[in-house]
Amino acid sequence: MNPIFALLLVALVIAGIVFAFTVLYFFNVWVRAFASKARVGLTSLIGMKLRHVPPTLIVDALIRLKKSGLDQTSTDELEAHFLAGGNVLKVVNALIAADKAGIELGFTRATAIDLAGRDVYDAVRTSVNPKVIDCPDPSKGRNTIDAVAKDGIQLKAKARVTVRANLDRLVGGAGEETIIARVGEGIVTTIGSSQTYATVLENPDLISKRVLSKGLDSGTAFEILSIDIADVDVGDNIGARLQADQAEADKRVAQAKAEVRRAAAVATEQEMRARIQEMQAKLVAAQAEVPLAMATALRDGNLGVLDYYRMENLKADTEMRNSIVGEEPSGQDQQQ
Repeated sequence: MNPIFALLLVALVIAGIVFAFTVLYFFNVWVRAFASKARVGLTSLIGMKLRHVPPTLIVDALIRLKKSGLDQTSTDELEAHFLAGGNVLKVVNALIAADKAGIELGFTRATAIDLAGRDVYDAVRTSVNPKVIDCPDPSKGRNTIDAVAKDGIQLKAKARVTVRANLDRLVGGAGEETIIARVGEGIVTTIGSSQTYATVLENPDLISKRVLSKGLDSGTAFEILSIDIADVDVGDNIGARLQADQAEADKRVAQAKAEVRRAAAVATEQEMRARIQEMQAKLVAAQAEVPLAMATALRDGNLGVLDYYRMENLKADTEMRNSIVGEEPSGQDQQQ
């Protein structure tokens, strides 16, 4: 056999096998599309595979749209959304749900919502069937919103917010956490502006009315339908506790000031004692000079002997009188 002819024959056999496997691989998908009147050519299916797009996924999405009467979307648009990282089936399900519910939602907006990170199918369902958000969120570790009225009594409130998704604000709109934060802030503000806690307990609907009137859903992806106060409990007397803490702090300040004054008084007392000791030392020094002065006076003739004896008798008489009345002799007499 001619070698060239043999090579051509082998090449034809290989090509036939590849073609057969290709036909068999895409035949099931092509038949499903053909039977559903969602016409997709074999070349399109092969092109999807080459572009790393699952043909089955695109065909299933196209069949769903066809059966729902939404056959304006092409395979190229579905492929483009898949290649952009979107969820094709969620977008298709959202389009079908919106059409059945009478909500206007185009393919471009649905894909934009999906690419923005939102669950577009869940958004459509929330738009049809509003959901309830607990405020505060128990999963965050808090079960109540605590606020203090003007009379100092703490109130613990729970609220439930009924919201509906706003498809026009899903792209760029804030999420549930913003709704919870704004509602919590409104509850705290309303309770804090109340004169007494009894007013809030008597009319808890005042909280929901005031909070709802603030337009808290502005800039969010939701529309607030209602705010219901589920529970309001009385907490601690925060005002009294703060006053007690302030009184304790004032007492500590006063004690500190008193301690400063006591330390100053002790220092002054020690200083006075030192001065007394100093004066006594000077007195002793002065008393020591008296005998010398008397001796000089006797020697110079300025003091007579009789005068000296009279002075000594006077001193002895004074000491005797002091002993009679029970008084101790003065320091000067003791020195002499």
